Amino acid sequence: MAFFRPGVSREAEVRHHADHEVGEGFPALLDKARAAEAALRRAQAAGAGADELRAAGLAYDRALTDALRAAEAAKRAALGVKAYDDRIRRRKGVATPRGAMWTAEVDRLRTLREEHRLTGIARVPRPMPAAG
Repeated sequence: MAFFRPGVSREAEVRHHADHEVGEGFPALLDKARAAEAALRRAQAAGAGADELRAAGLAYDRALTDALRAAEAAKRAALGVKAYDDRIRRRKGVATPRGAMWTAEVDRLRTLREEHRLTGIARVPRPMPAAG
């Protein structure tokens, strides 16, 4: 007696391939985020103005967001092609060492980005409209 085992959908294969491609760029994006953080820390140490600190903070936020998106894509790719269609496969994939490693990395980057958004971006007062 044979059991029916559904194959993987074409959409899942395409998404898996796309996530794999994006995930390969993770190390470069993480290095870019580290460089942006170093630039922000240098600006803070030099006592830069609020506008410069805001620009450096926003650049760091963009770099962290790009690295986070790449890590999420690498996590989805690491879970396997069947995880795109099946939540049980997704849970099993997270339980593997590679899946757990990517889950921890995504959580770490997400926490770092949210902490930076709450405390690391300098606030600049809005310009007052001219009274006419």
